[in-house]
Amino acid sequence: MSSTSQKHRDFVAEPMGEKPVGTLAGIGDVLGRKLEEKGFDKAYVVLGQFLVLRKDEELFREWLKETCGANAKQSRDCSGCLREWCDA
Repeated sequence: MSSTSQKHRDFVAEPMGEKPVGTLAGIGDVLGRKLEEKGFDKAYVVLGQFLVLRKDEELFREWLKETCGANAKQSRDCSGCLREWCDA
């Protein structure tokens, strides 16, 4: 059994394009709205932050917690999703 969610697998299987922020693993409706309110409306904008932080998952998870209130699992799922997308 895979340790990633279907949402994660779907995200990394496709080009980034104009996917909304809510398509990221770990980001649901509530966190998605909070990110949108802060200008992070597309998955590629969140990816940009991940890259600005030099793909440092610990820094990114802390940023996500501070920015939208993501818990440990949500931030771990999101950072893992972005890392795998970058490494694909």
